[in-house]
This record gives sequence, structure tokens and C-alpha cells, in this order.
Amino acid sequence: MDWMIMLAQLLLSLSFLVAVHEMGHLLAAKYFGMRVEQFSIGFPPKIWSFTKGETEYAISAIPLGGYVKISGMIDESLDTEKMKQDPQPWEFRSKPAWQRLIVMLGGIIVNLVVGVLIFISLTFVFGDIYMLKDVVNKNGGFDVGEVGEEIGLRTGDKIVKINGKDFLYTEEITKPQTLLSNDGYYTVERDGKLVDISIPGNFIEKFNKKENAMNFLRYRVPPVVGEVTKESIAEKTGLKAGDVFTEVNGTPVAYFDQVYKLVQNSKKAKADSISFKVSRAGATLAFKEAFKGKEGIGFRAMEPKDYLADGRVAKKYGLGESIPLGATRAVETLRTQVTAFGAVISGKLSPKKSLSGPIGIMRAYGGEWDWQRFWSLTGVLSLVLAFMNLLPIPALDGGHVMFLTYEIVSRRKPSDKFLENAQKVGMVFLLALMVFIFANDIVNLFS
Repeated sequence: MDWMIMLAQLLLSLSFLVAVHEMGHLLAAKYFGMRVEQFSIGFPPKIWSFTKGETEYAISAIPLGGYVKISGMIDESLDTEKMKQDPQPWEFRSKPAWQRLIVMLGGIIVNLVVGVLIFISLTFVFGDIYMLKDVVNKNGGFDVGEVGEEIGLRTGDKIVKINGKDFLYTEEITKPQTLLSNDGYYTVERDGKLVDISIPGNFIEKFNKKENAMNFLRYRVPPVVGEVTKESIAEKTGLKAGDVFTEVNGTPVAYFDQVYKLVQNSKKAKADSISFKVSRAGATLAFKEAFKGKEGIGFRAMEPKDYLADGRVAKKYGLGESIPLGATRAVETLRTQVTAFGAVISGKLSPKKSLSGPIGIMRAYGGEWDWQRFWSLTGVLSLVLAFMNLLPIPALDGGHVMFLTYEIVSRRKPSDKFLENAQKVGMVFLLALMVFIFANDIVNLFS
């Protein structure tokens, strides 16, 4: 069921983004009097269509893109027979270069605008929820997972600075701008001393998998029982929500991560029994239970949102505040994507670990339908689609923009034969890139 929800979100998002992108081309072309033969969401075979005026509007079976067919334009259809005929006044090739340039930029511009509007809307509707760094540090700092330990962080560390600068909210720790910064580092307080922990240049690759992000840093929480699992040791011994663990196997504990590690040690040692003490209403209760073959005691700890409630800051914004703030966030997101792309090109980041296709994006949406997450990812994809389409690769909008810019500057139009061959080369390159990304998705799915 989870994969169906993921797939539904991916298809809805892509269909929406492709529709607005291609609509940008269509509206610009019609404005300049060009004939638009077909507007399609998805690639053939065609599922359903209707014709209005000179244009056929279609929904097609392969939902991984779409296209607008403009008369007299060399595109992915490679309809060279029509190009051999005399140019007609309503054709793309008959219009001034500056008009053709605007038509090719139409989809990119619309994706940029849509991306910015999504970020503004998210800011206005949902606002922000932050966690104060000082409150987390005051209550024990961070529980560090394997991903954090790899760079030198340790459970109990209190992160006090990022790249030598103080910060207010814990969300700054894992922002893409932080993870992509050159020579980045965290300053942590450990055992009363300040220690600098370097952030590797390719560290952001670790966050392509959701489980890795979850295994980086967590807030430390006290060993307070929040929920008891059925048919577990906790249920058998009568543990209740609010009980506080004070000792496991004779070792005093003050945080849930300490309980978890001691229980895991018993599991690895294949211990026959486990002992623990809990505090309830001022009284201490002691237990010793059979543990052989068990996975754990069987309880969930109190949620950080309950324990660290005084550190949660909820912010709501009016429309006047949301517009500049949302636009700034969209620009920062786009800048981050461009920086990451540059890091892949330069070899700083591995393409295999950094590039995601439909499967990777689908997994990012998650198995539960969350509208805030859906629109957040759709906003990012809209900006990414605008950037990627601007790349000077034949068969992409950016390839057409490159040749049209050359025509405007040099006042010489490349021949139709040259444009046709360039389109073929671009299509082969994009096909090879798609095969690589799909294969990479499948490898990452099972790795």
C-alpha cells in the first residue's frame, strides 16, 4: 500500500509540473501567433484527447514528461518532412529570433514562478516549527547515530556553533547549505571542552536515504515510558506510561539512548535474563525477566515534542511576510541545487550517490500522504526542472536557448540540418542519462 501512495504522489506532482511547464510554451507560442498542433501530458500512446481550435490536448500513457508540438519547430518528433516545405507565417521558424527565444524560455519561467509561489504558499499556510538549540543542549544534547559517529560526533555532544558561528535553531545543523559548505565544521561541547568536527565535502550524500538522515542526530530524551508494546516484557511487568528507568543490568541510566544500548548489549550477548529498575510516583520497582530470544523490553520513550516542549517555537506569517520569506527560500533552494550540481560535475559528489530518478523521488514522498511534504517536494522539483531545462543540451529548452542566443548575437541562423542533428545527439545523451538514473535508482533501492 505504501508504494501505491508514493507512486500516486509522484504521478500527481509530475503531471502538475509538466502541465504548467508545457503551458508556458503553449501560451507564449499562441501569443506570438504560432500554431500549436498538440499539447500532451505524458508520452504516447495517447489515452484521451480533445481538440479545441487548432490544438489537440492529450493525456498519454507514459507519465514521465510531456510536450508541446509547435508548427515549424525542430523538436523531439523530428518531423523533417514538414521542415522541407516552404515556411508559413504561423510557424515557429518564421518568427523573429527574440520571439522564439521567449517561447523556449516560457516553460522555464513558469516553473520558476510556480516554485516561488509554492514556497510562499507553504510559508503562509503552515508557517514554521523550530527547536531551540540551547534547550536541546541544556537537556543532554544529541543522541548520535552511526552516520554522525563516522565524522567524529559522539552521543552527549552539544553542538554550539556551525562554521564558527552561533545559531539559534537545531534545523540549521542539517540544512543543505550547511552540509554543502566548503570546509564546514561543527563546534561541539564535550566533557567541558570545545571540539571542532569537520563536515566532509561529500557528507550530504549520506542523506539521500531517509534511514541515514534518521541515523545522524536525534534529541536525547529521558528514559520515560511513553507507550508499552503488546505481548512484551514491559506489558508483562506492568510498566506504565510515565515510568522512569533508573537502572539496566546494574548500570544507572539518565537517557533513553543509554537504556537502548544496554538492552542491545544484552541481545548481542544472548543473555538469558535482563534486570532493570524504574521509578514510579517516588517508589523504585525492580524487575528481572527472562530475555533469551527477545528483541527488547518493549516500550517507546517519551516523544521529544513532549519533553522539549519549551524549546519548540511555532511561527506564523502574514501574507506580507510570507511573500519575501517564501521567495527567499525558493532562491536559497535553487542555489543549493545549483551548488550540488556543480559539486557532481567537479567530482566532489558521486553521481551514483547524488542523482535520483523517479524511484528515488517517489521514496522521498513517503508512504503517507502529507500535503505539506507533497507541496514542499513539488516546489523543489519545479525549481529543479527549471534549472535542468536551462542547461545548454540539445533536446532541452536550454539547447534551443543556446542556439537562439547565438542567432541573435551573430545574426546568423544555424541550418535546419544542423539543428536536426543536434537534436538527435541531445536525445541520445538524455536517453543514456535516463538509463543511468533509472539503473542507479534500482541499485540504491536494494543497497
